[in-house]
Amino acid sequence: MTDTSGLGKILLRGLAQRGYVVGQNLTYLARSSMGDNTRIPELLRELKASGVDAIVVVGFPSALAAKSLGVPIIGALGLGDPVETRLIDSLAHPGGNITGISDVASALTTKRLSLLKELSPNLRKVAMLWNKDDLGMTLRYGASAKVALSLGISVQPVGVRERDDFKDAFELMNSDMPDAILMVADALTNLNRKRVFEFAIAMKLPAIYEYDFIVRDGGLMSYGPDLTESFERTAALVARVFEGAKPADLPFEQPTRYPFFLNLKTAGSMGLQIPPTMLALADEVIE
Repeated sequence: MTDTSGLGKILLRGLAQRGYVVGQNLTYLARSSMGDNTRIPELLRELKASGVDAIVVVGFPSALAAKSLGVPIIGALGLGDPVETRLIDSLAHPGGNITGISDVASALTTKRLSLLKELSPNLRKVAMLWNKDDLGMTLRYGASAKVALSLGISVQPVGVRERDDFKDAFELMNSDMPDAILMVADALTNLNRKRVFEFAIAMKLPAIYEYDFIVRDGGLMSYGPDLTESFERTAALVARVFEGAKPADLPFEQPTRYPFFLNLKTAGSMGLQIPPTMLALADEVIE
């Protein structure tokens, strides 16, 4: 998340609004494991050695590795359920050195599946694609699968651990074709999202994703937290830490805005007709 990336710019703008400006009284250092979780501890040690006052992390593996670092940690995105994964004691009183933004997987899954059902009324089986090596996302998958089953939708579990596993994942779906795909987002699946797009388009499978940037990049549709809001609120939490607050005393926050994005160009390439009711529901339609 560099200072020139979209989310980096939102974070830095939010900090500037609170009086922390790069080049004046703020130094910003960015590190990325590029989906290789084995590199995360080393990158975090580099940041700690540089004397940072706080670290913003994305994803459960980064948050877990940072838990014992002794530096205030603010999780902006992708932490899953931080209580269930034992990152924190409770949402209201995190304890330890981690606070941030969380969301409720079961409620979001219900909405995502209802959108898939509206697009494909005969939906019976959904493939759920997720990173099996990410505990946060594995628990998110489990919560999502329970919701699907409660709605009478069977689940095809498609777990991956590395880039090469996507070929096997596509072969699995080819051998037992689902009616739709739900991709659980983390660094690994996000980095390989275009391969998922290509497969879904070739097989004419409706697919729903968790974040709007995936739809802007060619995915069919997404329903999830507003990333602008999430990173603005992350900036507010960082500012509070700078001012002396301890993450242990800062309650985890939940997003309030969950936009629905549709990509009509992708729908057209799949021969999908989007119902007018879905178009009316969309917060943004990409043409």
